[in-house]
Amino acid sequence: MTARPDSGGVDARLSAAEAAGADVELLRNFGSKRPSLKERFEAGKALRAKVPREDHAVFEQLANRPDPVAILEQQNLARVQKLVPVRFARMLASPFTFLRGSAAVMASDLAGTPTTNLMVQACGDMHVANFGVFGSAERNLIFAINDFDETHPGCWEWDLKRLAASAAVAANFVGGDKHDAFDAARTIAQAYRRRMRDFSQMGFLEVWYSRIEESAILNTLSPRASRAAKRIMAKARQKGHIQMFDKLTEDVDGERRILEEPPLIVRETHNEDGAPIAGPVNALLKSYGASLSPDRRHLLSRYRLVDVARKVVGVGSVGTRCWIALLLGLDNDDPLFLQIKEAPPSVLAGYATSTLPHEHQGQRVVAGQRLIQGSPDIFLGWSDGPKSHFYVRQLADLKGSVKFQEGKRESLSSLTEYWALCGWALALAHAKSGDAATIAGYCGKSEVLDDAIAKFSLTYAKRTDRDYDLLDAARRTGRIRVASDEVVN
Repeated sequence: MTARPDSGGVDARLSAAEAAGADVELLRNFGSKRPSLKERFEAGKALRAKVPREDHAVFEQLANRPDPVAILEQQNLARVQKLVPVRFARMLASPFTFLRGSAAVMASDLAGTPTTNLMVQACGDMHVANFGVFGSAERNLIFAINDFDETHPGCWEWDLKRLAASAAVAANFVGGDKHDAFDAARTIAQAYRRRMRDFSQMGFLEVWYSRIEESAILNTLSPRASRAAKRIMAKARQKGHIQMFDKLTEDVDGERRILEEPPLIVRETHNEDGAPIAGPVNALLKSYGASLSPDRRHLLSRYRLVDVARKVVGVGSVGTRCWIALLLGLDNDDPLFLQIKEAPPSVLAGYATSTLPHEHQGQRVVAGQRLIQGSPDIFLGWSDGPKSHFYVRQLADLKGSVKFQEGKRESLSSLTEYWALCGWALALAHAKSGDAATIAGYCGKSEVLDDAIAKFSLTYAKRTDRDYDLLDAARRTGRIRVASDEVVN
């Protein structure tokens, strides 16, 4: 049988694929033989000679370490300046909120720590308050990472160390001692290591389809923790568009409008430069529609834009440009809330060796979330703004999360089980985007890595306390300005 001629040639087709944004290296290797599971596991194990697992306990505080306040100030240069004092106020609420808002500071620190250079799609801002339950497209509740603003290809250790350190800081925040902090970090590392080993034994499609669903969550929890989880899930089910419609809107001359709550929710007609925002926001939404698949774009086209307002969100995100948009479909009982959020470059961008296949920062967030979350928002997309990139998602979609209460030491027993869920969810995210077998081979069966990560976390928790004090000193000396949520001058 005569082989059919290759019309256009492989290289020509790959050039076309590259122009369409495909991963050409993946396509070139498509169908080539892969190392076996055992070979990949052994390759990870061999990495221990180069980077001993015990080395992950080390955090060397260099004499020339960059000033953490200066890192935050540099970040703030591109933000809405009148909101920067709110960001600092939120970060100064506690060392825990400081850590949540200082991903850029920790990224700088982590860049100098030992690493295997095994790459995953890293979250970039991994901490224990960045997990929660949300509604899948099938309207089931899923537990997973819920913030991807800083996602970027990076080392798996960076995410794990930040997550474990955040658990240590959170344990201190709720009233625990250094032993509680050590155990919190160790529980996360142990759950990550064990779950990664489980995922390494699974086929790629099985990992891809894996989710931490409601039944799986409840089956792993003690009766007490299960009751708390059920309460969170019940509240999440009450956070759909109809409920948010009643909470966030009011009737104005027969039309529904977003309810203002200055300075956190404000209907603005002009941006910080004095230019009208109506035109750019409309153009931004039109550009966003083009990023959706045809079926999602068709669904979006059935809604009409009713109102737009600026909404301050988060801790580290305060000062980035963010709006909420109210759209209506059939009638007032058919609302859709979209969040339009600015996407600056990831805090990992200056340290990661892997480059992005695209330069659009909104697309970076969307692509990262689709890769590692497993059941992303059906309206997740990206857009171009007048000065920067944005991504868009639903504002309310059956979302719920754990609340950390300062000084409530009795919550530590339930939080122990929450730490394990976080380690599980991070392992799943990394298994979807990285080589689970090689990572599992490196992590091993023993508790060596668990102890090392826990020791690192205690050291970094102390560093966080000192960095928090440096920011507070900057407030006292007038270097930075702080304003509460109620007062923005």
